[in-house]
Amino acid sequence: MVGTLNLYLDPSLSFTWREASVLASKAANHGVYHARNLRSWILRYLTKRKLPTHRYGHSQSLLEDEDLSQTIQLHLQAIAKSGYIRAEDIVDFLSTPQMQKQFPGKKLTISIHTARNWLHKLEWRYGKKKNGMYIDGHEREDVIAYRIEFLNCMKEYFTRMVIYDNEGNAILPSAFAVPGGCFRLILVTHDESTFYANDRWKAKWTHKDDKAVPEPKGEGQSLMISDFLTPEWGRLVDGEEEGRIVDMAIDIFEGKTKGQAMPKGPSEGWTHKKGGPNMRPGVLPDGNFQELYYPDDHPLMGGWFKGMEQIIRECGLWPANGLNAQCESFKCEEGCTDCCCRRLLFMQPDFVNQKSALEELVTRRGHICDFYPKFHCELNFIEQYWGAAKLRYWSSPHTKNIMEMEANVLTSLADIPLQQIRRYAGRSAKFMDAYIKGLNGAQAAWAARKYHGHRVLPENVMAQFDEAHNVSK
Repeated sequence: MVGTLNLYLDPSLSFTWREASVLASKAANHGVYHARNLRSWILRYLTKRKLPTHRYGHSQSLLEDEDLSQTIQLHLQAIAKSGYIRAEDIVDFLSTPQMQKQFPGKKLTISIHTARNWLHKLEWRYGKKKNGMYIDGHEREDVIAYRIEFLNCMKEYFTRMVIYDNEGNAILPSAFAVPGGCFRLILVTHDESTFYANDRWKAKWTHKDDKAVPEPKGEGQSLMISDFLTPEWGRLVDGEEEGRIVDMAIDIFEGKTKGQAMPKGPSEGWTHKKGGPNMRPGVLPDGNFQELYYPDDHPLMGGWFKGMEQIIRECGLWPANGLNAQCESFKCEEGCTDCCCRRLLFMQPDFVNQKSALEELVTRRGHICDFYPKFHCELNFIEQYWGAAKLRYWSSPHTKNIMEMEANVLTSLADIPLQQIRRYAGRSAKFMDAYIKGLNGAQAAWAARKYHGHRVLPENVMAQFDEAHNVSK
């Protein structure tokens, strides 16, 4: 409108009213019809003092109808429980006779592009789904029974440990009575993890002119790392000596806690020799010892292991119809005690009461040995330590051989600060406290997120979970 008036009223130009409007319209990339509108808008303003109003934003999105958007949202949630969501699902859903009948006054035909926009407005995002806590076997009855037993021990241990808050401040244990004196406990956890040579960052900033560089195929060489970790000192090391094996770890631990000089050479026990010792004798049902190996002067199998069938025969438990060595896929029926040779031997008192070689080694040295429940990696804070170390390893330079790879791995392990390790230990302790208070796996994961930074959960955490998830009692 202003352009039309400028062209028409300029004394140096000789455009007519129509010509001025057409030139202004063409300058705005419009035609003769728009020029006619310009003239009518100017006359309307001069006579009635009214300007034309734009019509942008006058259209209303169908999603602004709360009933329609809620119906689509519920449909998408139902699909997400059993499969994957696509933009086509919205298009197909709106075209169904049921939806057309439910919303007769609306045009429910949309394009794929509009459906994608609707997914964003409904707060759906495309990408890799975040993994939660793995639950395979986590809530199995036998696993829960062992978890309760394990946590009862840990609850007692915590009263004799120095614990640390998120800022690294030590919280001394309260007074306790221990027969024979007061002994402080220090938690040492162990685990193994595998690093791969070609495990690197896949996404990074690159220039558009960068050329493709050949990459090695597969994961490359692997390096398995065994480590011991403690909230007190971090990695269990003493100078250049590292606790990679149990004997060495115990030596380092005792050197740190008792001031003893750590032996420089590894133990020369049977664990460092090829083969290993023979199994100790078993116990027969009448209480006598049972040798598990044939005597050296046996005419055919001197010194050989007797085998399951012979051991069961000597116990007088071999059935007339015989037994298979093991059940199919090593899965015995629940409640069976004599379905196969392995199960029958496993249920004998001398087998049930036999401790593992690792447990015997640790207890023989005067320490406590406990095993984490199966499928409960959240209770072992070294798992978080592995994740932090691999995050640093991904950023390390590519290696040419296994020696360079090992150097990068050791540097990544040593780069984790002690305060971060203590926070990992506090997070695992928070999961333990959640299970002690009666929460299951999903509830414990929720509580760990809600009370981030707290080592102990409130006593009414179950009631808070029910309230947050609208659980009726």
